[in-house]
Amino acid sequence: MINIREVAETNKMIEQENLDVRTITLGISLLDCIDSDLEKLNEKIYSKITTVARDLVAVGQKIENSYCIPIVNKRISVTPIALIGGAACKTPDDFVTIAHTLDRAAKKAGVNFIGGYSALVSKGMTQADENLIRSIPAALAETDFVCSSVNVGSTKTGIDMDAVRLMGEIVRQTAERTKEKDSIGCAKLVIFCNAPDDNPFMAGAFHGVTEADAVIHVGVSGPGVVKTALEQVRGESFEVLCETIKKTAFKITRVGQLVAQEASRRLGIPFGIIDLSLAPTPAIGDSVADILHEIGVEYAGAPGTTAALALLNDQVKKGGIMASSYVGGLSGAFIPVSEDQGMIDAVEAKALTLEKLEAMTCVCSVGLDMIAVPGDTKASTISGIIADEMAIGMINQKTTAVRLIPVIGKSIGEKAEFGGLLGYAPIMPVNPYDCSAFVNRTGRIPAPVHSFKN
Repeated sequence: MINIREVAETNKMIEQENLDVRTITLGISLLDCIDSDLEKLNEKIYSKITTVARDLVAVGQKIENSYCIPIVNKRISVTPIALIGGAACKTPDDFVTIAHTLDRAAKKAGVNFIGGYSALVSKGMTQADENLIRSIPAALAETDFVCSSVNVGSTKTGIDMDAVRLMGEIVRQTAERTKEKDSIGCAKLVIFCNAPDDNPFMAGAFHGVTEADAVIHVGVSGPGVVKTALEQVRGESFEVLCETIKKTAFKITRVGQLVAQEASRRLGIPFGIIDLSLAPTPAIGDSVADILHEIGVEYAGAPGTTAALALLNDQVKKGGIMASSYVGGLSGAFIPVSEDQGMIDAVEAKALTLEKLEAMTCVCSVGLDMIAVPGDTKASTISGIIADEMAIGMINQKTTAVRLIPVIGKSIGEKAEFGGLLGYAPIMPVNPYDCSAFVNRTGRIPAPVHSFKN
């Protein structure tokens, strides 16, 4: 039974500690839109999205007003477009027309982002996959709300190094196409290993082929709430620390569960999953890095950071899974540099390097996220960084991702401005040594052994 103390506590979390529901994401299957005629295909896609999502934003706003819980974004994810457009699209330019259709549909529905301009190529690329991938720079440069992702590896299949090499080039081209806006196109492009089918967060969300026709996923947030809770237990034992994180994660997730159930009921669309991820924002006090500081490291990147992040990630999961029967997506703690003021401060203090971030990704939710690097970074170097991150995901049986932004015209010490939730990022140095001989090998890195664990 809910009591008045719990209500007051939740109000305080919302008003003072930056608790919010980061996103309600409506996943929509486009499998029934497939057509060999490109014009008809685009018509069907637009019609399906605008019909299914017509009430999404209005319902989200009504839930906000009813419960006084901020819902920052309303989003749509769709079936990977490489699958949907394969029969009709013969060139990359054909795929770009679908990106424009998705953008128009997103604007009509009034959502913040639409994800699913995606290809799944962990073992190999079809011609449709390759055409979509080669269309990404134009698609992201010519649209406002479209987000793209490419899954290039998995624990079961290994890493498609041909796709990794191509994605290094695509990231460079996307940066060039949007260079007048600090290469912001790259902020809407994610390269994955073990991409989940039910992720509500952008830019990596797509609606997996195993999902229902339409489904509601919710992503919660609340680093500020966790930080405030930990301020009350400074100097206490690890046992007390862990219990505090677990209890707080439970409360945060219950808020997400309430919103998800209500959205599902009002829209008449099944509830999918709650993503437990602690998703920071550029707002002061809404930072995962600040939680790490509260746990006991001076800056994110100091010795002990990886252990502190591992602890945080695990306790968030342990607390969150007790609050919802259906947990999925990414679920843990995000460490995007530009979206987290504490991470930005750590980079500027030279406490945090790309290599330390890579180590941290071994134990957290995603990967190298929203990291600005010099504009002259070579495509092969970007591919090498992608390969490293994919290997971490493949071997550790977890999702990893790369959202790297080579900011054209800028170098170390300068800043890239993205605005809104994306924030700003100091340009981080990249290891200058060459890996092109490795990246240019063709084929794929084999999957690890599963039945021979030691």
